[in-house]
Amino acid sequence: MKNSSKFNAWVLAFRPKTLPAAVAPVMVGTALAYADRGFALLPALAALSVALLLQIGVNLANDYFDFKKGIDTADRQGPVRVTQSGLIPPGRVKVAMGIVFAMTLLPGIYLITRGGWPLLIIGGASIIAALAYSCGPYPLASHALGDLFVFVFFGLVAVCGTFYVQTLKLTPLVFLMGIVEGLLITAILVINNLRDIETDRRAGKHTLAVLIGDRGTRLEYTALQVGAYALPAFFWLGGQTSVWILLPCLSMPLAIQLNRIVWKTQGGQALNQTLAGTAKLTLVFSVLLSIGLILSANQVPPVL
Repeated sequence: MKNSSKFNAWVLAFRPKTLPAAVAPVMVGTALAYADRGFALLPALAALSVALLLQIGVNLANDYFDFKKGIDTADRQGPVRVTQSGLIPPGRVKVAMGIVFAMTLLPGIYLITRGGWPLLIIGGASIIAALAYSCGPYPLASHALGDLFVFVFFGLVAVCGTFYVQTLKLTPLVFLMGIVEGLLITAILVINNLRDIETDRRAGKHTLAVLIGDRGTRLEYTALQVGAYALPAFFWLGGQTSVWILLPCLSMPLAIQLNRIVWKTQGGQALNQTLAGTAKLTLVFSVLLSIGLILSANQVPPVL
């Protein structure tokens, strides 16, 4: 029973509900590579491993450093944080964080040998940014830069990097899909920060949500999702891909439902399920988008 409790505590520390943010862009990048006739299994798996490890590493770092800085307190509205709650000693969380980031080197070195110096720069920047998200003299999450970090590294970098390690090139469509994924994944963070506006403000953590306020954050959430649905439509209207690119529209009812909840919900804790729902939307949207990209490959040239 004791071992089971320890295992459950570490599962909480890894925050499995956030992992779609790592899986979704790699899946889209791989679908793009397949559509371009450049799919390569081992690089795709290595890219997925790096993405998952970075996501877990960011989660552990956030858990540890927010506790050390007094940001996570007993009155926080979100799910249990293992360091603040005492489930896992701070020192062990810190060690686990270091181990997870070190583990990215294993698939990372393979990707560097395949993709060359661009992958070395991207990998190094990703680890530095992941650490800088919550720690250091200027933590990104505490200075309204968390949204930009997520958009760039979990959207653009993840999609483009996954595609590049398989095909060793980049295309305009890949950048567009990176933007789409970045918008969706940033919306997950926005809900998290909306829920925590009051506790973050009291702790002196200046997220973008704290700066633009409750209504501005809700508007940001809606705008991010509108952009994610609109961009593929614009690309299709421009004749650059087939109608299959619109397949993610099948997930729109879920997006509409989530937005209704966001605009009606006032309490912080009530947004926890919306956070999980937004991660689910990201995954469903990305699965549909990946299928659409693969189906489009049979109707448009692979040079997109």
